[in-house]
Amino acid sequence: MSKFRTTEISDTPFESNGLRFITVKSTHLKGRGDICVFVPMGEHQHLPIVTLLHGVYGSAWIWAMKAGAHLTAQRMIDNGEIKPMILAMPSDGLWGDGSGYVSHGGVDYEKWIAEDVVDAVMELIPEASKKSTRFISGLSMGGYGALRIGAKYANQYKGISAHSSITDIDQMKLFVEEPLTAYLQKDGKDQSVFQTILAQKSKLPPLRFDCGKHDLLIAYNRNLHNQLNQHQITHTYEEFEGKHEWPYWAEHLKDTLKFFSDI
Repeated sequence: MSKFRTTEISDTPFESNGLRFITVKSTHLKGRGDICVFVPMGEHQHLPIVTLLHGVYGSAWIWAMKAGAHLTAQRMIDNGEIKPMILAMPSDGLWGDGSGYVSHGGVDYEKWIAEDVVDAVMELIPEASKKSTRFISGLSMGGYGALRIGAKYANQYKGISAHSSITDIDQMKLFVEEPLTAYLQKDGKDQSVFQTILAQKSKLPPLRFDCGKHDLLIAYNRNLHNQLNQHQITHTYEEFEGKHEWPYWAEHLKDTLKFFSDI
């Protein structure tokens, strides 16, 4: 029995470079959601599933078509740098300039990611199964989603990684035209990456994040790093040359994939 009332998946003759496309009707979204899925070449079973979250303005296609995430993954697999893994690249729900991957307006964008995305991949992709381990990563707003959801649902994920992350919901105002009040949660602590991580301190899987030295979010990432250190929360934080832009994320996706493969 399918979890979803309706599902659609692309047909093999029209797929390219390991990319498949899924659309499912999600009760959490109260409508349809899209997932771009990379499946590595070859015969595989029970592959790990890496959920990659996009930033503001983007959608399910953007990690593949702006960063070549699928090409990077296949190249690293071919070179023996990482183990074979699936990349699940969902839309954020397509609300406004970005949903924030939080629940608001009666739509649960958080549970769409935490529950539906992996369930759809396990149901529709033969190379995945309930035995597949799960990882989560993202950039900017997607970094916020990965850090917050990864920590909040720590029992579901084997590793968390993020790039150029928003670290608190009020930073959404730097990017979106929608009012900040639309994103606010009943519990203010639920809006903060640090507070969410702190609440799950004893349950956290391996955690890393990075940011470009010239990124507009660098101060927020440094502050999160310092807060985690002050509370003796194990993590890896790195800074590299770069700005808040796709060349940076395309390059440092490699760090995420290697981090997950080594766990």
